[in-house]
Amino acid sequence: MESRGDVFKDFIVPLLAGGLAGTAVDVTLFPLDTMKTRLQSSKGFWASGGFRRIYAGILPAASASAPSAALFFCTYELLKVVLGSSHVPSPWVHMLAATAGEVSACVVRVPCEVIKQRTQTSRGLRPSQVFKAAIESEVSEVGLVRGFRGLYRGYLTTLSREIPFSFIQFPLWEYLKVTWRDSQGGRPLEPWQGAVCGALAGAVAAAMTTPLDVAKTRVMLAKTGDMEVKASVAGLLVKIGREEGLRGLFSGFVPRICWIGLGGFVFLGAYEQGRHLLLTHHHHPTH
Repeated sequence: MESRGDVFKDFIVPLLAGGLAGTAVDVTLFPLDTMKTRLQSSKGFWASGGFRRIYAGILPAASASAPSAALFFCTYELLKVVLGSSHVPSPWVHMLAATAGEVSACVVRVPCEVIKQRTQTSRGLRPSQVFKAAIESEVSEVGLVRGFRGLYRGYLTTLSREIPFSFIQFPLWEYLKVTWRDSQGGRPLEPWQGAVCGALAGAVAAAMTTPLDVAKTRVMLAKTGDMEVKASVAGLLVKIGREEGLRGLFSGFVPRICWIGLGGFVFLGAYEQGRHLLLTHHHHPTH
């Protein structure tokens, strides 16, 4: 019975609560994400669509949000259990677990992110049209198999943004929760308190990793043959800094902070609420 309980707590709960959290944050805060992407586009905000069609690309985003978030939290919680039983310091447990979670989640997230961002900056095109155009463009250049690999363009760039982001966000989130719990005499936090900690941690991490997000966006929006496709993250950041200055490196800063700060509240709050409800129902089922 203990083994079944562990499977439910360490796998089923993160799977379901993570899926709920991913869907909630992507659907509710999508317009801010669209504006951030358009601000970071090399074409410029207005040429990329301005304030029009701010829900363009929501279908690929929504289709990826649940499975990618579920993958993340399953990996994260599992690694927390495995590493927590060793002598690894607590912050490193959270850093390593979050890193592994991002690597697995990006397998689902990146192809949908490519389609989503191209839809956000392509006037009047539906996601299916963007998908077809992306595949045809890549296939004409590099063949069928590598053409589909084009949907993973930006995978390593995305990881180079997500891993530093998670290195900051999740240890800070866990630390804030522990600090708040200790301040109230060790009483477990309510889901809304975990959400507030998530908002603060997300805003700090977002501010510090904005240049990496700009580089990721440029790579995903690039066409076959563009310099951005083959450039390293460091090289691309140097190019943007040289040509556009700090304003270019931190383009989309305000909507990114707002989006991820609110996103941290919704995402981690929904995860905490879903986890709380599932565990409560599991331990005290209704008859």
